[in-house]
Amino acid sequence: MAVSGGADSVALLDLLAGLRPALGLRLACAHVHHGLRPEADADAAFVRRLAEGLDVPFHLERVAVRRAPPWDGLEAEARRARHAALDARADAVGASRIATGHTADDQAETVLMRLVQGAGPRGLAGIAPRRGRVIRPLIDTRRAEILAHLTARGLGWVEDRTNDDPRFLRNRVRHEVLPVLTGAFGPRVVESLCRSAAWSRALVDDLEAQARADLRRVATVGPAGIVFPVAELSSRPAELAVQLLLAAAAELGERRPRRAAAQRAIRRLLGEPAPRRGIRTGRLAMERSGRWVRVGPAPLAALVPRRLEVPGRAELPEVGLRLTARCLAADPDYAVPRDARRVAFDADRLPPVIAVRARRAGDHFSPFGGSAPRRLKSFLIDAGVPRWERSRVPLLETDGDIIWVAGVRRSDAAPVGPSTTRILEVTLDSL
Repeated sequence: MAVSGGADSVALLDLLAGLRPALGLRLACAHVHHGLRPEADADAAFVRRLAEGLDVPFHLERVAVRRAPPWDGLEAEARRARHAALDARADAVGASRIATGHTADDQAETVLMRLVQGAGPRGLAGIAPRRGRVIRPLIDTRRAEILAHLTARGLGWVEDRTNDDPRFLRNRVRHEVLPVLTGAFGPRVVESLCRSAAWSRALVDDLEAQARADLRRVATVGPAGIVFPVAELSSRPAELAVQLLLAAAAELGERRPRRAAAQRAIRRLLGEPAPRRGIRTGRLAMERSGRWVRVGPAPLAALVPRRLEVPGRAELPEVGLRLTARCLAADPDYAVPRDARRVAFDADRLPPVIAVRARRAGDHFSPFGGSAPRRLKSFLIDAGVPRWERSRVPLLETDGDIIWVAGVRRSDAAPVGPSTTRILEVTLDSL
């Protein structure tokens, strides 16, 4: 569990240590040293002594935090560094849960902070009792109860002086806003705010469950990530469409909560006109092109040039595809393929080795049945190939001419005709 040395985490460590025999718990105490305050070393020493006194293994995690303004930015940086350190320690000790000491008062403060920031239901849901392997056993417990427990047990704690710094929004809410509300409306304000958070969280949980159920029905999973038809997203309520994209990000390992700015950016992505630029969310991108929206790695791997020998095979693992070339004797009953992923040429009019490459600036292409060469970029746009795939579509080239935009359309080069004696068939498959 995470122990800062403050009253809440000290009480939680004491409670869980006492419950070890009854619940069969294995506990480890992790203290994150941010190196931001002069008292940090003393706080770490206090937590070490506390853990040793309770016979709980102690782990000191030192992290580096970027000292970047504004102060809320510094707080966010410290939070990210702390969570990363706790995750790493949990992995190292084999912990299935990371317990933190958040209380009902923290929940109420969070709801008020999100309210003044204009948050929607996700923000107003506040601090989840459990998210992933992080659990908050005291989230329904008031801070006054925590202090009473510590007093009864004769346990001390450390005070973080930054908790009084008005440059932090939470501190202004804690020391200025909540006392005014309590004085005006009575002591049950905190319980009311927590109840609102629980209702909002139930609504969000239902939305997330619906999105998870819809995800596989409406999206396609491939090397580029998870791709949605815009029509499927547009046919759903706006909040559900947003949640589908968030569910896709979670499926790909990006589960961090999205702040209001990120939520607004996702809504713009689904609106009209669609923004040309996508959204970065951790190591993933969300972007829209034509009839498609993608959630996937950023950036995507580029297609590596290679050669396709005839007959032979070329695997393209960076785009999740395979090209297979085979030769066969012409037959009067042979039917020219109409499948976009299979194409036939007059083998004797092509060289024994075909170049495979990605598109380049200025490429032109003479589509079969077309009246004139076209700019390849315009052709791909008209063919509905999403922006992120246009540089990953394999192009088959001979003597400087593109003979097949693989999986899209062949050129007018070397068509199979009455004089053809050998047929070259090239097939594009998924790996």
